[in-house]
Amino acid sequence: MERVESHLNSEQEKYETLALDTVLSTLVVVLVYVVIKVSVDKVRHWRARVSILVVGAGPVGLTGALVAVRSRKVLNLTILDERSRAALLCRPQQIALDPRSVKFLLDLGVDFDNIEGCWRNDHFFTKIGVFQEHLLSILEQRKQTMDIRILLGTKFTDEYLRKIPPGQGPKIIVVADGSCGESSALLGVSSEYIVESCNAYGANAALERPDQRQVPTPEIRAHNLYFDLSAYGIDVTSAGKEATLGHPTGIKPGFHLKIYGTFRNRYMALACPASDAKVLRFLRHTPNSSVMKNIFHQSFNAYKTDIEPRVSDLTLPNLQCSRRLFEIMLSHRRITSAFIEGENIVVTLEGEAARVLNFDTGCGVNLGLRGLESSEAFIYKIATAVDQSDVFEALSAKIKHSKQIVEDFRINGLSVSVFE
Repeated sequence: MERVESHLNSEQEKYETLALDTVLSTLVVVLVYVVIKVSVDKVRHWRARVSILVVGAGPVGLTGALVAVRSRKVLNLTILDERSRAALLCRPQQIALDPRSVKFLLDLGVDFDNIEGCWRNDHFFTKIGVFQEHLLSILEQRKQTMDIRILLGTKFTDEYLRKIPPGQGPKIIVVADGSCGESSALLGVSSEYIVESCNAYGANAALERPDQRQVPTPEIRAHNLYFDLSAYGIDVTSAGKEATLGHPTGIKPGFHLKIYGTFRNRYMALACPASDAKVLRFLRHTPNSSVMKNIFHQSFNAYKTDIEPRVSDLTLPNLQCSRRLFEIMLSHRRITSAFIEGENIVVTLEGEAARVLNFDTGCGVNLGLRGLESSEAFIYKIATAVDQSDVFEALSAKIKHSKQIVEDFRINGLSVSVFE
């Protein structure tokens, strides 16, 4: 009896040992599989590269190219613009890069110490042409270690696409050719815009003086302005009280003035939060075009820098401005990213190609750079995508970011760029 029991115990121990060995072997196999898979995935992610085409060599397009370079996922990078190099670099318009844009650009290798411009309140002011020249110089230096082609004077057309050999086309196309560009239509991306109010009214003015200098200058801001419109039958005192009572927040919707640009090309923006104040109703509907011109005339002379000349009766005809206040609107594309299934290409729209503000405050470049903040992650996800679900996930994240930019600007954009 004892022998039988001993035999059974021995057999049970054998089975337990065998089961334990089996479990341990399975765990080892699973562990080895996981380690190999993780290693293979890491190698695949490290080696993953994509061809990128940037359409448009403006500030946003060139910055987008720098983002692509930093992503380290570029097999080859091509930049197209139908304008020649000379036409790009001679652009005199001034841009004001806000602190957020400055930090973003510093991380991309932009050296503000080597760009003609000036600083004020952590904002950097320079000419668009000068800024583009600096970005081009950075990209040309990167040519030594990367396959980068800068094709200026080359238009993006169907013919250009047809000339690309099969299998050598771009995986990602970044469209940054402006709101009037035709690239998105060529790619089959809808050009439909959604237009939303920024809950404010504004007017623009431009003054060109060929005898003045073209050097960058800091912008000038003036706040809570009220204009004497008694000559037109508007009582400013009562209008101010009415505005206080009628405004949702109880704050008087005083006007905010912004003077910017070079001394040669001066621009002004006048804006006010929306309300039903009598002054606003008058300036929105007045048929007298001289009212706004007089307002800009007097405002410029009151707030200009000491070293630039006043606007006189002789130079007043050179002042062009809005006839009346208009509602400030933000337009944005219904579709900002797309997937061309047959060609296996993803398309993303950036800058003015994706968003347009009908009120020129000089903040357009900053708004465009906001969209590029998610581009590096987008490029990485597309480069390492295993299947279409990964591609669609990347597109969804990019679209969500673009919508968030629109919403943030619509609610807070004017407060930061004009009202503060």
